Amino acid sequence: MSKLSEIPIKVEVYDALSDWEVHTGEGENVIAKRMKGRFRTLKNFGMSVWLIYFLGPYLRWDGHQAVLLDIPKQQFHLFGLTLYPQDIWVLSLTLLFFAILLAAATSIAGRVFCGYFCFQTVWTDVFTFIESQFEGNTPQKQRKFNAAPLTANKAIRKLGKHTVWLAIAILTGISFSAWFTDAYQLWGDIFSLQAATPVWVAMGIFTFFTYWFAGFMREQVCFWLCPYARLQGVMYDQETVLPAYDAVRGEPRGKLSRSGVQEANKGSCIDCKLCVAVCPTGIDIRKGQQEGCITCGLCIDACDSIMDKINEPRGLIRYASHKELHQGQTKVSLWKRPRVVVYSLIMAFSIIGVGYGFTHFEPTEFNVVHERRPLYIQMSNGDIQNKYTLKLLNKTDQPLVVNYEIEGLPSATVDGLEQGVTIQPGKVVPVTALVRLPSDTTSSGLHEFHFVATSEGSSAISNRYKAVFISP
Repeated sequence: MSKLSEIPIKVEVYDALSDWEVHTGEGENVIAKRMKGRFRTLKNFGMSVWLIYFLGPYLRWDGHQAVLLDIPKQQFHLFGLTLYPQDIWVLSLTLLFFAILLAAATSIAGRVFCGYFCFQTVWTDVFTFIESQFEGNTPQKQRKFNAAPLTANKAIRKLGKHTVWLAIAILTGISFSAWFTDAYQLWGDIFSLQAATPVWVAMGIFTFFTYWFAGFMREQVCFWLCPYARLQGVMYDQETVLPAYDAVRGEPRGKLSRSGVQEANKGSCIDCKLCVAVCPTGIDIRKGQQEGCITCGLCIDACDSIMDKINEPRGLIRYASHKELHQGQTKVSLWKRPRVVVYSLIMAFSIIGVGYGFTHFEPTEFNVVHERRPLYIQMSNGDIQNKYTLKLLNKTDQPLVVNYEIEGLPSATVDGLEQGVTIQPGKVVPVTALVRLPSDTTSSGLHEFHFVATSEGSSAISNRYKAVFISP
């Protein structure tokens, strides 16, 4: 990174504005002004993604819940597809994809997850909107309302606000539990007080923390509790585009006269402080990139609205990189940034793995375990016997009747596989197989063969497992 003194533009302007102010929460919470704009619209769209959290458990598929995390049965039902612990690698690749996507998005455009999708940001925005409906739709009205003496009207409005807050918090807890049990039955169990203990625990935890974090802690969670707020700094580089104030264009700040004329020899910023008023964390973006910035872009909407009113071009506050502002360089293509390329390759690997996993799930999983103590025994008549345990997992939603046989050992006899085995959905039934070879037909060493498992009535469900017969 070049030293600021080596950068051929007015970096001293930025140095003069680098005095941060961190909202410690010792006073009142930040009351952000709400206003329309393209980034507010984008934020609302991002927030709407969380409707899946509330509505997803009620989707049905073939008469069952479309998405169900059945922990007691160790099954994950996804639109007719059932995943078992043996398929955890697919879920791991899915989580890897989203983790790398988060890192890639941060490298490209900062904390956009925090600004548009983070549950703390979203719930806080909803809670503050509800607060504005009860206590005033501007920060000034809310401060006046809170400073006024307690009256019946004020008490009713306060009670109404907290009632709605609690209702949302409780619904958040119920929605979380609904992903782990039948959602429709869950409501009946709750109202009849027959819900399982984990449901009440989840409801209590989510209700308390949602009500406390979104209603009272708000931006303090981003400042002091969220680990991602601490990690985001190391994910930036000089090409990362972030909401930034163009100090060279904006300074020195001037004021508008009563006639609406801007002072002479002044920059484009008229020091209206609207960018501060709309910030959810209460920072002043004109003082540079700060810990509290969640890159939501609401300050850009605010500044653009003022620029439109004073007939100045938009972009005094805009998404820009460090190199663009401090070094006057043009935007670098994403494919010329090694970090982005590496992230993209990892995500592509994850997507390919997940796609392969979901398209190649087998209805059963067959494993054979060779007895190790002893590896073989010699019978009284000289025959050599090996012991095996056969395990077949039924991943279908119907019982299977499975028949076992061996291939590749013509002279062998088998005990324990004479009858078919019924395996219920999601279950494994161990079967012991004793394989013997006559001593006069057995040579020393290892003999490869196969166990074959075939389901009655469904020839498509057939499994082969390569095994080894050991003789002295």
